[in-house]
Amino acid sequence: MPMSLADRAIYLAYNPGVTPSSGGLPGLSVLKNVVNSINLFGIIAVVGALAVSLGVWAWGHHTGGHQAESNGKKGAVVAAGAALGLGAANGIVAFFSALGSQVQ
Repeated sequence: MPMSLADRAIYLAYNPGVTPSSGGLPGLSVLKNVVNSINLFGIIAVVGALAVSLGVWAWGHHTGGHQAESNGKKGAVVAAGAALGLGAANGIVAFFSALGSQVQ
């Protein structure tokens, strides 16, 4: 039985039929390589930031510079959080994408 135009519009509002496709556009592999490279550069930068923060923390502790020690601790925590975020980015996006696909 054919659907009326109003019923068809309501159906499309609830189910547009759009799903992710891995082969839809050209250049997808290039985009993946670019994102992977950006993630790698971010991880390398976090390693450097962590090393500097730990150095500032140690220097502040041994010289009695409480402000430097505090800033080193904050920097180390932020660098650790950034490393966690960069390492888990793919899993976080996959988790929420799967969670979002379950919404009816």
